Amino acid sequence: MEEKDIQEQTNANDAGLDINADENAAGTNYLNDPVEEESQTEKLNTELQDQKDKYLRLFAEFDNYRRRTAKENVELRQTAGKEVIISLLDVLDDCERAEKQLESSGDLKQFSEGALLIFNKLKKVLESKGLKPMDSLNKDFDVEKQEAITEIPAPDKKHIGKVIDEIQKGYYLNDKIIRFAKVVVGK
Repeated sequence: MEEKDIQEQTNANDAGLDINADENAAGTNYLNDPVEEESQTEKLNTELQDQKDKYLRLFAEFDNYRRRTAKENVELRQTAGKEVIISLLDVLDDCERAEKQLESSGDLKQFSEGALLIFNKLKKVLESKGLKPMDSLNKDFDVEKQEAITEIPAPDKKHIGKVIDEIQKGYYLNDKIIRFAKVVVGK
């Protein structure tokens, strides 16, 4: 049987018939696929190149963003105190005027009045920037706000566990503690 099939096939080839010529014949459905595969490969390669390009652009944009924000951050840190310094320049000018006045006249009463004016001006400038002193005296000792330097015997029982003396004042800046108060606590 096999010989017959082989002979028929060779006879068909000799007659100039192409087995794959008929699209409806079995086994001829996928003859065009290699061409489609090439076009799909080309499409995939183009899509891949597009995605690579998008990725590289996105990466470059992010890198530029990172550099720009780092530069802005450094500039912000360098000039963060600029506003406070500018507002304190008036106080510095007043201090220099007071120093000249003290050198030219020896009146200590005028100097002490001038120093009090300058001190009050300094406090007002700092308060306008959000600085607020912490009130610690005769209050219960609070570990979150105060640092105990030492404990001394309380003068009476109502001062036990309370702040008796304030060695260094504590401060808030916009309701956030920037310096803890150093205090003496009664025991």
